[in-house]
Amino acid sequence: MSDQPSETEGIRLQKVLAQAGIASRRAAEQLILDGRVSVDGRIVTELGSRVDPATAVIHVDGERVPTEPGLVVLMMNKPRGVITSMSDDRGRECVGDLIADRPERLFHVGRLDADTEGLLLLTNDGELANRLGHPSHEVAKTYRATVRGPISKQALRALKDGIDLDDGPIACDNARVIQRLTDRSLVEIVLHSGRNRIVRRMLDAVGYPVIDLVRTRIGPLHLGRMRPGQVIELEGADLRALYTAVGL
Repeated sequence: MSDQPSETEGIRLQKVLAQAGIASRRAAEQLILDGRVSVDGRIVTELGSRVDPATAVIHVDGERVPTEPGLVVLMMNKPRGVITSMSDDRGRECVGDLIADRPERLFHVGRLDADTEGLLLLTNDGELANRLGHPSHEVAKTYRATVRGPISKQALRALKDGIDLDDGPIACDNARVIQRLTDRSLVEIVLHSGRNRIVRRMLDAVGYPVIDLVRTRIGPLHLGRMRPGQVIELEGADLRALYTAVGL
């Protein structure tokens, strides 16, 4: 039987898994036989099963496998001084300039202010972007902030217990000191909020203005050793982990 897709038949499941980089065709067949693959919430064990990769929701061992053709997710280390916008009518350098060679129509997921460096995602998957930005999906973001002075234990406790800002109360999931010196401290903050300049405003509120700020993690993705301005296309385990983290 042909593996060519049709509107009524779709593509063999093992071929879709192989094309998604899960395993070779033969290894993908074994995953199916072992009952480790589900399609639209149902375990599939038939090797002849066909799916439409544009619409099927496929999981292997509970982990989502993105299969829709043309989906792109990029990780960028946004440099300091670059604005989070796909274009700018004032001629300022923006993240769109850093991916100008990409053929897809992409958009950024959330934003970092111009003075903040770090991990930014760009994609053409609207549902992924919506879920990453919605607090109900609890995708944590991690920042490292350099602040003025040796930050106190009381300030760290206030960040975790919650503080009142002009746009409402806010608390971080965790705050810890990475390094404390006489004139400055390096603090790691984890939170789910995507409010504008939220980390800077929280630290201002407890008396420790930010000197430097970097976002190091979004959910399962880590900045690692990416250079400022570097862009990486997500694939394989990292891409699957991101989709799984938002419940897709």
